[in-house]
Amino acid sequence: MANIKLRYLIVSLLLLCFYSSWSSARDLAEIKADGVLRHIGIPYANFINIYKEGEHTLASGLDVELMQGFAKHLGLKYQFIEATWHNSMTLLTGRNANYVNGVVVKGHIQHEIQGDILATGATILPWRQEVVDFSIPYFPSAVWLMARSDSALSPITPSGSVTEDIKTVKSLFKGHEVLAMKQTCLDPELYDLYNTEAKIILPVTERKLNEMIPAILNNDAELTLLDVPVILIALEKWPGKTKVIGPISENQKMGVVFRKDSPNLRKAFNLYFKEIQDSGEYNVLVKKYYPSVFHFYPDFFNVKSQ
Repeated sequence: MANIKLRYLIVSLLLLCFYSSWSSARDLAEIKADGVLRHIGIPYANFINIYKEGEHTLASGLDVELMQGFAKHLGLKYQFIEATWHNSMTLLTGRNANYVNGVVVKGHIQHEIQGDILATGATILPWRQEVVDFSIPYFPSAVWLMARSDSALSPITPSGSVTEDIKTVKSLFKGHEVLAMKQTCLDPELYDLYNTEAKIILPVTERKLNEMIPAILNNDAELTLLDVPVILIALEKWPGKTKVIGPISENQKMGVVFRKDSPNLRKAFNLYFKEIQDSGEYNVLVKKYYPSVFHFYPDFFNVKSQ
């Protein structure tokens, strides 16, 4: 019996050591002790741009510069970790989580925690808030329906009520092919689109949000859901080839993502963000990557109105 207990204790200690190294969850104190802030990011709009320099993969974009500034503010080195929309939460928390039939399905620990912070233009959605914590909002958004310029659908006439405009747009869906993407802000379940009698098309293989417009231009579908940051870029990159039909969601906001056991890191970022917001430094950074957003959302970037 004593030998069995001893073996059990040894196995338990080994498993504890294994999962401790496997998880490597850290808050501000541990990150400062290590000296490196690990930033998880997904190639998306101008938040994260990935490019090659020789054999090295480098990143640029709004969130890269924002996190580099935060790391410098904390006296830390900066490390970028590339992810996808399907594995980013797992790399941050060590657990996968999916939104299925209106319910959050959480998995077990299945991956080493690789990053401390996820900054990638992530929309603050209720189901995500069950899994992670968000910073104070740092970018405005919403989901809209976009079409190729040759689509028979025309942009709606705004009624003055976003709720009524959404109803009008949804009434146009019947019989049309609409490109969407699960587990993102373009998930059709979030907006009850399966009841519109639209032909919802989901990518067979993993697709980046940046690839939605090229997909409809390639006739993969007539319409696509898109959020504001990608729309702003699309209107500049493909002038005259697309048109905005109208809103699918109410106004949304984006935030930087933290594990629920990293409250001090989240607090430190919120303080840092308010500093660069109040000084005007943040608006200068946003203008570099999204110059037209100030025209559409002047109140959000008016520091005095925050």
